[in-house]
Amino acid sequence: MRYRFDPELAAALAMAPEVDLSDLAAARAAQAAELAFALGRADTGGVRIADHVVPGPAGAPPVTLRTYRPEGVPGPLPVLYSIHGGGFLLGSPDVDHDTNVRFSRELGALVVSADYRLAPEHPYPAALEDCYAGLCGLVADAAELQVRPDRIALWGDSAGAGLATGLAMLARDRGGPAIRFQHLHSPAVDDRLATPSARRFTDTPVWNRRNAELSWDAYLGPGVPGSAGVPTYAAPARAGGAELAGLPPAYIAVMEFDPLRDEGIGYAQALLAAGVPVELHLFPGTFHGAAMVAHAAVVQRITAEAVTVLRQALGR
Repeated sequence: MRYRFDPELAAALAMAPEVDLSDLAAARAAQAAELAFALGRADTGGVRIADHVVPGPAGAPPVTLRTYRPEGVPGPLPVLYSIHGGGFLLGSPDVDHDTNVRFSRELGALVVSADYRLAPEHPYPAALEDCYAGLCGLVADAAELQVRPDRIALWGDSAGAGLATGLAMLARDRGGPAIRFQHLHSPAVDDRLATPSARRFTDTPVWNRRNAELSWDAYLGPGVPGSAGVPTYAAPARAGGAELAGLPPAYIAVMEFDPLRDEGIGYAQALLAAGVPVELHLFPGTFHGAAMVAHAAVVQRITAEAVTVLRQALGR
């Protein structure tokens, strides 16, 4: 094996689904089948799940928020605003269903997952504006949802973490809802794909350079990634200094053998330079999407640490 993967992760690689974004219809169909199977086996005990619809961006459809409410926990509750991954062109709240159930149960918080529009049918800024509209709608309906608008944290994985970074910037700049914390897991924040890890990890499991290129082309438009003028809301790794000052504290988790590893590290360093409190953790032997191997000890550490960090951030 070319990469020094954690033994438990390496043993599970034969069962890991191959992600090939060159045939988007097939990739979406395969993911939908996998998620339908997983949802049928999910343990949702102690958590009440519902959909809540809020107004979308101007001229766009409403945004559906999937809510996860812990049973027997009196409100108003803190909120974890969860943004799923999928390279900007795959996925739905189903992607993080198990994780969101666990977060709700263990944090005693309302977990809210936005069902944002996907590229390439809806390129930037559709997904980001949907996430912002969902956040604003959540705060507007705080009394109905029995939540505390002063205790909101963001959590995102991969493209979802990239959207979370942009959302934190957008909320700050528009005077929108206050965000206390951002937990970014394997964030996709740099369209230029010029870091050492992006150049080196061209054939890694689940996510590789080719998928990353297709992802950014779909989100920004063919030929746009890497060019001048890409907005920092779309690719926050392009931001620096004053553009990052005043953002909420962050925890950033990166995987050792992931094309996105170094852009996550670089973003953490940029936040620190801008005076934003940051905790950065690189998990050895891991690859992008390793969390699918839930039984692996390193994955259990990743999830347990996320719960610990978010509990502190939300005051639980």
